[in-house]
Amino acid sequence: MPAASPSLIPAGVGQLAGLDPARPDELPGLLDRLRCLSDARRLRGRRHRLSHVLALAACGVLAGAKSLTAIAEGATEAPDQLLLRCRAAPRDPNRLYRAPSEATVRRLL
Repeated sequence: MPAASPSLIPAGVGQLAGLDPARPDELPGLLDRLRCLSDARRLRGRRHRLSHVLALAACGVLAGAKSLTAIAEGATEAPDQLLLRCRAAPRDPNRLYRAPSEATVRRLL
């Protein structure tokens, strides 16, 4: 018997599938849908919203990233404007917004 996947993706897809379909005049944005997912992580020490990391991962995949490392590198190199649109956490000393680390991307995906 194969081991269970530690990924949260199947649970998240199930949560999204349970939502009512949007009418054409009210199509929700990606972030609106991703915010509906529950985050199983503890509140303490959480720096990045789940929806933020998933949105950056989606951007990375759309840009051609084929690995978790490539997704994390893309997030690190993303311009502040993209991080802002994905609702990134503020207060990084070198930038306006903070990108998730590779370890965070790996944990969440």
